[in-house]
Amino acid sequence: MLAKKTSKNQVTLPKKILKGIPETDYFDVSLREGSVVLRPVTVAEHHSRLTTVREKIRDLRITSTDIDKAIQWARVRLT
Repeated sequence: MLAKKTSKNQVTLPKKILKGIPETDYFDVSLREGSVVLRPVTVAEHHSRLTTVREKIRDLRITSTDIDKAIQWARVRLT
């Protein structure tokens, strides 16, 4: 499939290509071995990931004591 670059360096992706990827407005763009690679990304609202982690911790009933013990365990393992 061909896609033309405009004078403003814009490229329109063909509908057939867009049907094969998740709905997204943003792409991570990189160059790999001379090819342009577009990876769809999801932009999360500020603090939304933290909120998700806190909800999981609450749902699993993990306490601050559990977290302290896990940190201590990990520190011992690293030495």
